[in-house]
Amino acid sequence: MKKLIRFGVSLDHHLLDDFDLHIKKRKYTNRSEALRDLIRDNLVGQEWNDNKETVGTITFVYDHHVRDLTRKLTHIQHDFQGHIMAGMHVHLDHDHCLEVLVVKGKGTEIKKVADALLSVKGVKHGKLTMTTTGKGLV
Repeated sequence: MKKLIRFGVSLDHHLLDDFDLHIKKRKYTNRSEALRDLIRDNLVGQEWNDNKETVGTITFVYDHHVRDLTRKLTHIQHDFQGHIMAGMHVHLDHDHCLEVLVVKGKGTEIKKVADALLSVKGVKHGKLTMTTTGKGLV
């Protein structure tokens, strides 16, 4: 079993009140769990910044009627096939499609994939969401 360490934290009472509201909204059982999640989130952000092995999703919506768009998106995905692990394609309506790609690699490489896809004319909205592989997190 890992060693558990207790420590004290001093906070302005307004900040603590806001934190307690956050805990209640997210349905944490206690402050410790909420604080652990905040620390983990910060460490995951550092993995992205430190250019470590990272995973994430690229989610985007596009109009499939835009001339040559589907071919361009497919071509870009083939260019980055070493970083794209899986994908899901959903027909939202007669004109729009949603694509979700699971990506893996160094942070800067994944950002290149997302930038290449999201900047194509006809992509209406998209977002890169990064997370961790879980290695090294407790």
